[in-house]
Amino acid sequence: MNPRLPSRRDTAFTLLEVAVASAVLAIALFAILSLCSISIRAARALGRVHVDASSLASMLSLTNRLEEGVDSGDFGQMHPGYSWRRNITEYNTNGLYLVEFEVLGVSNGHEDRSRLNLLLYRPDSVRRAVR
Repeated sequence: MNPRLPSRRDTAFTLLEVAVASAVLAIALFAILSLCSISIRAARALGRVHVDASSLASMLSLTNRLEEGVDSGDFGQMHPGYSWRRNITEYNTNGLYLVEFEVLGVSNGHEDRSRLNLLLYRPDSVRRAVR
């Protein structure tokens, strides 16, 4: 018995098969690297802290009385490097007050500035003397 040896033509890949396999591999690698890039960009965005005035507004909304004027402070250890400013003015003569909040700070080299305005109805608040 003489087993037939495979010919050289039967054992090799054709140039077309190699080109198609290379193209599929290149497309797959490009897609994987693109997904990694998007994921890294999203992780960096999550690392940035954005501080807004909602916590200040919620604390102020719990009070029954407001006093007109400007007040300022910082967030202490909760958000180091951030400060806030609040301006309370009577919006109308019926106990409606306009409260303007502004939060300033620096996060990852970017200056953050956030503003929030809200109207609160507090008829028992201290009014400024009319001049």
